[in-house]
Parts: sequence; C-alpha cells; structure tokens
Amino acid sequence: MSNLERDPAEVTVGTDTVVADRGVELLEPREVPLGGPRAMTVRRTLPQRSRSLIGGWCFIDHYGPDDVAETGGMRVPPHPHTGLQTVSWLFEGEVEHRDSVGSHALVRPGELNLMTAGHGISHSEVSTPRTTRLHGVQLWVALPSASREIAPFFEHHEPVAARLGDATVRTFVGSLAGSGTDATVFSPLVGAEIALPPGGRVELPLDPSFEHGVLVDAGDVTVAGVATPVSHLAYLCPGRDTLVLEAGDGGPARLVLLGGEPLGEQIVMWWNFIGRSHEEVVAARAEWQRDVIDGEDPSGRFGTVGDQAGSPLPAPVLPTVRLKPRG
Repeated sequence: MSNLERDPAEVTVGTDTVVADRGVELLEPREVPLGGPRAMTVRRTLPQRSRSLIGGWCFIDHYGPDDVAETGGMRVPPHPHTGLQTVSWLFEGEVEHRDSVGSHALVRPGELNLMTAGHGISHSEVSTPRTTRLHGVQLWVALPSASREIAPFFEHHEPVAARLGDATVRTFVGSLAGSGTDATVFSPLVGAEIALPPGGRVELPLDPSFEHGVLVDAGDVTVAGVATPVSHLAYLCPGRDTLVLEAGDGGPARLVLLGGEPLGEQIVMWWNFIGRSHEEVVAARAEWQRDVIDGEDPSGRFGTVGDQAGSPLPAPVLPTVRLKPRG
C-alpha cells in the first residue's frame, strides 16, 4: 500500500504521545487519509517520533472495519517502492494485487501476500467488487543494507492456525507457538495474528533478542498487565522471554504481534521509498518520474503494472530540507 497522504511530502511521524508502564510503551495511532477524493482513512502507529523501527518493521497501518459502500474501499493506483517488503494481512474483505514483475494475486483473510521491492518495483491494490467490508493491516519491513538492492519478487502463503492456551495463533512471518510460514525475510522477524475469546489468556514464548510491538485490533485487552486500547501499539524492548495477553469478559479480542532483532541501521523513509541517504531517495524519485510518469522508459527500474488500476501516481514534491535518517 502506498503512503498516500493529502500532503504526502514525507512519511509523517506522530507526536511523542507515549505512555510507559511496567516496561510497556503505549503509542497512540493517528488518522491518515489515503487515496484520492474519497480517501480511505487508516490509523498509523509506526513510525513515530519516539520510535521508527521494531526490528525491521517500519510501518504499521490499521484500517477498518469499513463499509465499502460508504468509503469506496481501497483504490490505490500503481506506485513505486524501494528497499522494503510490503506485508498485507486482512481480517475482512478482499484486495486484488498486481505488480510490475507480473504477479496477480488476491489478498484474503488469513492469507499472506508478501512483496519484496528490493531495487525497485511498482504495484496497485484495489478492493474487489464483492467486498462489502474492508478490515486489516498493511505493514512494511525495511530491508537491511546487505539485501536492499535484491531483485524484486512476490510470494503468497497460507499459515496454519495453532492453539496455545486460550489463543488461536496464525503466524504469517517467522514462527510462533507451532504456527508459521516459510515467507522470505532478510532479518530475524515474527508476525502473528492472535485471537482470544472473552476472558481468555495466553502466555506467549518470546525470543529475548527481539523487540516486540502488539497492535490491538479489537477487544478489551491487557498486554503484560497494561490496558491497551484498540488501535494502540504496545512496545516491549528486548529481554523478555514470555508475554501474557488477556482479554476482558466483554467480547473476543484480536491482536497483531510484530517483532524482530533490532535492525541496527538508520533508514531514510520518504513517500514509498526506503534508502540510506537523502541523495538515494532523490534519485529513486527522479527515476520514477522520468521513466514511468513521463514515459521515457516504462521497462526501467520500476517496470509497468499490467491491467493498471488507474494512471500511475506522480511522486510528491520533495521537501526543501534534507531528509533525515531515523532508527
């Protein structure tokens, strides 16, 4: 998914609204409109001014449940990416993905679509006509320097659910509690959906070398004993080997656990590009504008999306100040 804000001069970060308790930092979401005149609104918890990365995870958008008849659904025309992986995970609805390496796939609940941009790719995402409600998360992973120029590719996985305590766990990246996939990653990571019944409790085993974030999608939830509101992100630093999640009696809960070894690198993140310097991002923008928007070399770095869902998106104007590394 593109970072398509109304004023998308850079990937904006939220204010430092962080509450710390029992070693847990709570990061508040901010609403960001994506798309054109009928913008789809998402709730973004990463990046923040106080925190840019959780392991390699660098971008967390949470959206829905949205009535597509009112919102218009997802309509994201072809746009570029560099230096990252997009991780698409749905709770409700269906999204059609097309990209410039020839992939054409549907994103459905409980199924992972993973796109590795590497040196450069373009793609589009459109909710299907049969989708009435749209609900999910869109995640980005920053590729480490050693892998970020890899040739782009796409893969699809269907994780098998596992039971642990009261929880149902679907691990879409890495492995956790007997669930997992062989999704390609370039740094140690985990990503999982965790469902709890009313009053349910689970004690998750954690890799103590990882830092973790827990995004609450639904329910009255405590993370390590800290009440965590819906759409908030609870951050836990490395050193924990277990994590207790509990749901209140009022209804079921659903959470997304993300974790990884600290990346140990700073990144420059602007619009849909991740690089390591201001100059690198400027060069990627120039290539997109010249080759795709101006049509000088449609088969160049970013390629062309077949059966495009609208015209490719022009890149926003660069800010007048240098882009700063974060992380």
